[in-house]
Amino acid sequence: MTEETHGTTTPDADPNPQPSPPPPHTRPGTTLWLTALALPPLALLAAASWFGRWVRPGADDWCFLPVVRDDGISGLVGKFYLDDNGRVANALLVGAYAKFQVAGHQWYPAVSGALILAVLWVVTVLALRRAALTVPRGLPLLLAAMVTALFLFVTPNTYKTFYWPAASVSHTLPPVLACAALIPLLLARTRRGRGFALAVALFTGAVIATLSEETAIVLVLVLLATLLLSGRLIPSPAKAFVRRWCVAGLAGTLAGGLVLITSPGSMNRRERFGAETTSLLAPDSLAASLRHFAEITVQTVTTWQYVGAVAVGVLLGLLGDRRDGRTPRLPAHWPLLAWTGLLTLLLAGYLCTVIAYPVFQDRVSDPSANRLWNDYLLLYVILLVAAGALMGLAVRQHVRRTAPVKAVCAALCVLVCFGPAVSLLNLDTTMRTKAEKWDAQDRRLRQGAADGEQVMPYRRLVVSGMLEPFSKAGTSYWPGGCVADFYGLERVTDGTRGPTAAN
Repeated sequence: MTEETHGTTTPDADPNPQPSPPPPHTRPGTTLWLTALALPPLALLAAASWFGRWVRPGADDWCFLPVVRDDGISGLVGKFYLDDNGRVANALLVGAYAKFQVAGHQWYPAVSGALILAVLWVVTVLALRRAALTVPRGLPLLLAAMVTALFLFVTPNTYKTFYWPAASVSHTLPPVLACAALIPLLLARTRRGRGFALAVALFTGAVIATLSEETAIVLVLVLLATLLLSGRLIPSPAKAFVRRWCVAGLAGTLAGGLVLITSPGSMNRRERFGAETTSLLAPDSLAASLRHFAEITVQTVTTWQYVGAVAVGVLLGLLGDRRDGRTPRLPAHWPLLAWTGLLTLLLAGYLCTVIAYPVFQDRVSDPSANRLWNDYLLLYVILLVAAGALMGLAVRQHVRRTAPVKAVCAALCVLVCFGPAVSLLNLDTTMRTKAEKWDAQDRRLRQGAADGEQVMPYRRLVVSGMLEPFSKAGTSYWPGGCVADFYGLERVTDGTRGPTAAN
């Protein structure tokens, strides 16, 4: 029996071998500091959700509430499809929160914020698993939390992005719901799972098309880009299925678009705006849309807090490892990926501006109307994360000591949260002031209606540029008729010569 059989060392072997350091994703310290980095964006989301208790109805909400109260969600669906705009899925989601009247508005921010974070977190975990990458446990949560915070709170008008349910349903939630359709795709392993993923893609496309025209445009362009890149970037075993999934999404979006366009509500909307909608593709409209999209692009690119998305992407590139133990490398086709992503984003943003311009005109690029940008803003943030991941891989290949880079990225992840935190605190004060005045006026109007009053004064309570009756120096009555319906009055009158404003 030889010495090797007994496990003894040979003369040439190192009697005191040094253990190799564990990979980054298995080090408890790495998990700890990454989880700590997720706390600032999570704190932003938690605080913003708590501030939602001050949300009160305004603008379009006045018109939704009496319909849902009197006719239920089905009544609102019928109104949207037959009279307003044809957005059936939009009416269902609006009805879901309007069913609870004022309480639905107060709970909406917390529910939608938790949903957005959960969807992005699950998609991140599943995408990394599909890519056969292992990362520290805290990194997926950090990615999802940072993207959520940047998407919701690094914006010229957080109220209309996060707190106003009607705008959120139309422009903030739709791109997140489109991301949710990735979950069955990433989980599919069996024939039944793949069939379910195709059905979800088909259904989601139809829902998005009847929820938000702008997000539908973004969805179509992303699916087409994926089809074009699938031949080079997706492994052969999954290539055919991914292509079928993209086609199913496109088919669903087309079907939903037909339902929307042919609906009586959509026809009424086109008649209501008349020449404005017919001039959609006129040279003057296209040129004006391009000018306004350029203004939106400048405002977005110069918002420095979005560097947080790049920073968290760099951390992903530095800390991710292949499951087989090899260090991941830059994809061979990364320039193609980068250019395709950039062109898709620019084309999506421009087309969204084109279809919004006839209705909003020069206000389409105004920061107060920034909710119109949210349909493609999530794509922008995700692409920044992807760009950061490519940068992290490049640094990993060419820089021996990556600790300073990680430290800079960690600092940026914290710094970008300070500005939104201050804005949220200021907005909380504004919303609380409006809520106190709104509640007092609500009691007065309800009491007057109960006493048999038919005409009562209404004092404007404006927050973050929300529309109220008697705007435009008292010349615009909308939505005064809806306010009167909500309280059971015939009409409300201007209760003050100047607006009683919370902001």
